[in-house]
Amino acid sequence: MQDLYGQLDELTDLLMAELEVCRTSGCQYAENEAEYRKALRLAILEERQKGTPATITSDLCRGREDIAELKRLRDCSEAIYKASQEAINVYKLRIRMVDAQITRVWNSGNVTQGGYL
Repeated sequence: MQDLYGQLDELTDLLMAELEVCRTSGCQYAENEAEYRKALRLAILEERQKGTPATITSDLCRGREDIAELKRLRDCSEAIYKASQEAINVYKLRIRMVDAQITRVWNSGNVTQGGYL
């Protein structure tokens, strides 16, 4: 039973660490998204001032190296953020599984001194 408690503690620690990663990567993703969109809007305005037709303006702007780099940064931070969210879901599922296992042992009556609480 103690090894189940150890697993639960370890998974909880991993979950808390991953929540911090998710928070950090989420903030980075939001920042990169804002920078990308701001640069894209400014480039579109520049192209419109040059008289570029509105239908192809955003395509031209996305071809610029600086905007492409901002999009790459945004996409990378989004991938890290989403991977972190998935890891959190996995840890939560594993915690529920260990908790269910502890409950089964507890309800079976095979609990030694110290018990669940």
